[in-house]
Amino acid sequence: MKNPPPRRPSATRILDQEDLNFLLTNRVPRALLTRFMGWFSKIEHPLVAALSIRIWRLFADLDLSEAREREFRSMHACFTRELKPGARTIDTDPTVLCSPCDAIVGACGPLDGITALQAKGAPYPLTDLLGDAGHVEACRAGHYVTLRLKSSMYHRFHAPADLRVEHVTYFSGDTWNVNPAALKRVEKLFCKNERAVIKARLEGSGALLTLVPVAAILVASIRLHWLDTLLHAGYRGPPQIPAHASFAKGQEMGWFEHGSTIIVFVPPGFALCPGVEDGSPIRMGQALLRRIDETGSPLEPPRLTA
Repeated sequence: MKNPPPRRPSATRILDQEDLNFLLTNRVPRALLTRFMGWFSKIEHPLVAALSIRIWRLFADLDLSEAREREFRSMHACFTRELKPGARTIDTDPTVLCSPCDAIVGACGPLDGITALQAKGAPYPLTDLLGDAGHVEACRAGHYVTLRLKSSMYHRFHAPADLRVEHVTYFSGDTWNVNPAALKRVEKLFCKNERAVIKARLEGSGALLTLVPVAAILVASIRLHWLDTLLHAGYRGPPQIPAHASFAKGQEMGWFEHGSTIIVFVPPGFALCPGVEDGSPIRMGQALLRRIDETGSPLEPPRLTA
């Protein structure tokens, strides 16, 4: 007889009910709660940190066994923890773009022209997400992958390939939760939330790669290593930020203050790797997208003739 599945914390089972989940995580003063969490999470006190992390475990499957540090001076330090060396393996195939983060794969696949899905039956136009017509056209008919970082996951994100960052566009916005319950109910949610559009070029081919970190409730703060400022609701700098930063495949690019989402866009010439589908887990460094030939099929070795 099979062993019964482990019992999940009661708080987690309650939040699995979509209607209640949406009510508790969205019908609240989101901006105020996010600012409070930003302040509270940075309190450096052993007792506050330990108690906060213990409560966090009631609502999430938090696993710290791979963390570089075993003790944290604040909840923020736990949110933004680094991993032990060697905890992730980077796919070295030069034709493959690896996942920039640990995540649950959300909506993904070929774009319908310049339209993507945030959930089944919930489309959004790239024009509203990226804000630049030329950038949108460069993505037309390409592929996209939505990567949702649960609150308990590793929150840092890395370069999917050797690349050069050319530009960042920062959009101040709302802080809707980005979980499935909200994605089904809030139209164009990704286009409403705070986000950074990172425009990059792949080394060698020069192909466009677009990464869109989307902040959410309790997050609303994105750190990019090549900028000397934190992007959050209090940011008052220019929304258009030229950039000249190079990253090797797997090198850390930045982090969220909490769980959120990264959307990856590539132009025609790429396809999803096997196993990348809505609902599948993926770890930073695993194969996400791969190059394809002009017919849309993998290259095959030539057949020998008699």
